[in-house]
Amino acid sequence: MRASLVTLMAATALAVVVPAQAQKNYGPGVSDTEIKLGQTVAYSGPGSAYSMVGRMSVAYFRMLNETKGGINGRKINLLSVDDAYSPPKTVEVTRKLVESDQVLAMVNSMGTPSQSAVQKYLNAKQVPQLLFYASSPTLHDSKSTPWTVPFAFAYEIDGSIYGKYLAQARPNARIGLLYQNDDVGKSYVRGFRAALGAKTANIVKEVSQEMSDPTVDTQILQLQAAGADTLVAFVSNKAQAQAIKKVAAIGWKPFYIVPYISSSITSVLEPAGLANSVGLVSSYWFKAPSDPTWANDKAMQDYLAFFRKYLPNDQPGDTTSVYTFMGAQLVALALERCGDNLTRENLLKQVQGFKDVELGMLLPGMTINFRQDDYYPIRQARLASFDGKAWKPMTDLITIER
Repeated sequence: MRASLVTLMAATALAVVVPAQAQKNYGPGVSDTEIKLGQTVAYSGPGSAYSMVGRMSVAYFRMLNETKGGINGRKINLLSVDDAYSPPKTVEVTRKLVESDQVLAMVNSMGTPSQSAVQKYLNAKQVPQLLFYASSPTLHDSKSTPWTVPFAFAYEIDGSIYGKYLAQARPNARIGLLYQNDDVGKSYVRGFRAALGAKTANIVKEVSQEMSDPTVDTQILQLQAAGADTLVAFVSNKAQAQAIKKVAAIGWKPFYIVPYISSSITSVLEPAGLANSVGLVSSYWFKAPSDPTWANDKAMQDYLAFFRKYLPNDQPGDTTSVYTFMGAQLVALALERCGDNLTRENLLKQVQGFKDVELGMLLPGMTINFRQDDYYPIRQARLASFDGKAWKPMTDLITIER
């Protein structure tokens, strides 16, 4: 009798324990078969030159669904919505994605003004705002808004790299500075000035540009007239292409720096004219499809094969596509590491825990690192010069410590 009672008790305990161990923990948008995610992208409007962000994200998760059955047996349902690069529109569609569509998280979105507009809302709702393509000091604030974790080569750090280079390699440069009059441009200027240090006095003229401006012709003429021999243009794709064409048209030949966000061969340099773009200097922290250095690189070959199959109507030389590809990889890795504990809290925890993550398209020696108190995953880059066909390395890795 005693033995039977003990056996019964053990069996009862096992019946209680085993289901508890196997229990799945789901947040909004998750089931045994699906993980629903949200994304906002400028498919139209003044930021539409970056619509590749959305196309790449959709293509990447489609590939995972078709080739691997999704992640841990669950298909990824990415709801990628146009916000027209308009912050009020971003707020509207983000609220719908969170409150009506019940997405687990917002991932791989784009646009500094847009992401800043929904930052407080998403943090108040404790909805992860993860691995998006935008940067400003407030978007990297891990203490005040821990649910906001960008995947960005921070504009401030990119600007600092150019400032550090000019201060050391061209200490007598006469600098003309053109910047986009918003958080993007101002973040670049902040980092650039900080790294220039005492050489900030080398800035002979500084002018701004609005996203709505039809051209930047006037600004370019002002900077040339100020006697600048170095042009630093912290502006986005359309304005950058216009600036390159105008500089060439007036016969001005400054040492010309463009930020990585507007260094795409397909989206900027080709519209501006490849011949006009020879000699441009920019930063890079990942392998560029246009660079023959990586022709036999396994990661590049895999990337190009993916691109040909899933984005047949686009050009793989677009730098935007490469960092968007890596951002989607990181989202997939975080979801995979969640296992069956697919809550918003655990998804955030997995991203915060990324340490020394290697991605095939990063430059050799670089890794991705996050901490709960540090949302700056990339602090290094090389400078490269455009030779008319590809970006060619001109420096070793330049590191910015914060």
